[in-house]
Amino acid sequence: MKRAAALAIAVIAYSLAAWMVAPGFYDGFGPPQPYNFTCPPPQAGANIKPSSGHADIPVRVGVSEADSAFTDDGQLVMGFLPGAFVVGGKTTITVEIKPLDTCPQPAGLRLVTNAYHVTASAALNPSKPANLVLRYSNLEPDPAEIYQASDPGGPWTALPSQPGQPFTIVTKQGTATFGYFAAGYKSSSPPPGSVTVGGGQILPILVAVLIVVVVLAGLPLAIMRRRQSGDRED
Repeated sequence: MKRAAALAIAVIAYSLAAWMVAPGFYDGFGPPQPYNFTCPPPQAGANIKPSSGHADIPVRVGVSEADSAFTDDGQLVMGFLPGAFVVGGKTTITVEIKPLDTCPQPAGLRLVTNAYHVTASAALNPSKPANLVLRYSNLEPDPAEIYQASDPGGPWTALPSQPGQPFTIVTKQGTATFGYFAAGYKSSSPPPGSVTVGGGQILPILVAVLIVVVVLAGLPLAIMRRRQSGDRED
């Protein structure tokens, strides 16, 4: 449990730092720890089911304290500012995080992380939205946005998001409500960083490959000509 808490704190710290640096700052970091999939892709190999999470947030003098809730495997972290909850006389706010045992794939979207259901014993203060961090796998395309829904069947709404520490995505403005959360991209367009046809990345790649082929094919001819030139000089 201490290890998960440390991981959650690190996720929040790195995510805050990522807001202040240009994209690419974290390029070159090592591979991420294995992702715990609800529905693992074939290339995932051995898989551990994702974890749930629980947090009891104290209320002091009618104001909820700054705190965070996270899954035991650190794949979802939600951070709360002081006074983030409408406490309504409560002395403790309970937050529960549970991964869905199914993998929703809404029309027009491709969700690449597990879907999580986050609930709490008090509503969020709209003026102090909660920050959300989701970790994703290097076996899936990078997500473009975090999506939120009040029901797994949708509709799913995009929350403005940005990259956090390596293989994480973070909400820019947070969320003022609880519900279902997952990260992904619009399936009507290619995933970020993918190779595409028609104005995408595949044409430059093909040109580069053809150049290499032509150069390699011309090497024997160049060697023969050099030898013949050497023979004439002799």
